[in-house]
Amino acid sequence: MTDSNTVAAQQPAGRVALVTGGIGGIGTAICRRLAQDGWRVVANHHPSEQEAAVAWRNDLAGEGLTVDTIAGDVSDFEDCGRMIAAIKADQGPVAALINCAGITRDKTFKKMEEAQWRAVIDVNLNSVFNVTRQVWEDMLEAGFGRVVNISSVNGQRGQFGQANYAAAKAGMHGITMTLAQEGAAKGITVNTISPGYVETAMTLAMRDDVREAIVASVPMRRMGRPDEIASAVAFLLDEANGYVTGANLPVNGGLFMH
Repeated sequence: MTDSNTVAAQQPAGRVALVTGGIGGIGTAICRRLAQDGWRVVANHHPSEQEAAVAWRNDLAGEGLTVDTIAGDVSDFEDCGRMIAAIKADQGPVAALINCAGITRDKTFKKMEEAQWRAVIDVNLNSVFNVTRQVWEDMLEAGFGRVVNISSVNGQRGQFGQANYAAAKAGMHGITMTLAQEGAAKGITVNTISPGYVETAMTLAMRDDVREAIVASVPMRRMGRPDEIASAVAFLLDEANGYVTGANLPVNGGLFMH
């Protein structure tokens, strides 16, 4: 007789999980966790990051984890089509998609330029359509699929100087709720995770006083860890949690409660 942990570990065997922005701080933790859980993981990265992706893949291999990487501009619909076709030919259809790619171009609205607005909307929001649209029909045909959109606490509460970012992250959950309804009868769940401040290279590079002020504003008095976001993703991908769909799961240490 097998225990529940063994069963859970066997569930994703042979299934492909694609993580966009997979070689970033949160993306890396997600890829590591899903590979440990038995998924066949593919990490997407921007074409300009090829050298970094090779080093990243080798680092994970050193941990005994096999994670494939693939270049693709998630802001470009046609390039996403090429990327998904390549994954399907090499690994099989994508059964789980984690939309994690994101950038910031912070500026007060008075000073924000159109290019800064468009860049963030293209990478953070349009990418969700560009990639998900390419895998959606395969999920419908398979009668199974998992889509997790990595949003942000600032998509729920807004943030000074982040009109572009907050709009994109809020829009992600609008897509989530709609696709959750469209996929529910076909065994597809679609959910959002909204992290708060997480310990990544970007936040660790902040000035000490800025970082301390952020931590002081969080009820738990610390930033989140990337592996805590990855754990939430793993929860939503588990077949045992297939009745959870259309949700926006906050992982923010109590920073924002809704």
